[in-house]
Amino acid sequence: MTGIYDFTATSLAGDNVPLKQFERQVLLIVNTASACGFTPQYRGLEALQREYGPRGFSVLGFPCNQFGGQEPGDESQIAQFCASNYAVSFPMFAKIDVNGSHAHPLYQYLRSEKTGLLGSSIKWNFTKFLVDRSGKVVGRYAPTATPDGLKKEIEALL
Repeated sequence: MTGIYDFTATSLAGDNVPLKQFERQVLLIVNTASACGFTPQYRGLEALQREYGPRGFSVLGFPCNQFGGQEPGDESQIAQFCASNYAVSFPMFAKIDVNGSHAHPLYQYLRSEKTGLLGSSIKWNFTKFLVDRSGKVVGRYAPTATPDGLKKEIEALL
């Protein structure tokens, strides 16, 4: 049976990152974009990383350009944007598709584990998936859900 730790993703630097390295951590997996109305959520995501990272938590950011072309940059531009505007310290990965026939296998899995208002499709940038320490997808949150608003659920899993 496939689980969250069976996937590998490419970092912004081009390295293959087995998600197994995040085993036993609480994860918040988010599809991101640099030119979206929700982009300021990077600030809240980084705050969660700094507050809960020492307790076994990590945000994983997956840039996506499928919604309104709001992530037009390449990996180095995305890395520069995240560092200079939001001092992002959590892992950021190479740009992926989250919907459709070319969707990254991780997102195919996440969508099958927790559906949303539009069925399994991702509605927009900054959709969030919460994963417990055992690798189970326990929550899916709309782009409008703020990172700060997820603290109670994250704390319960830590």
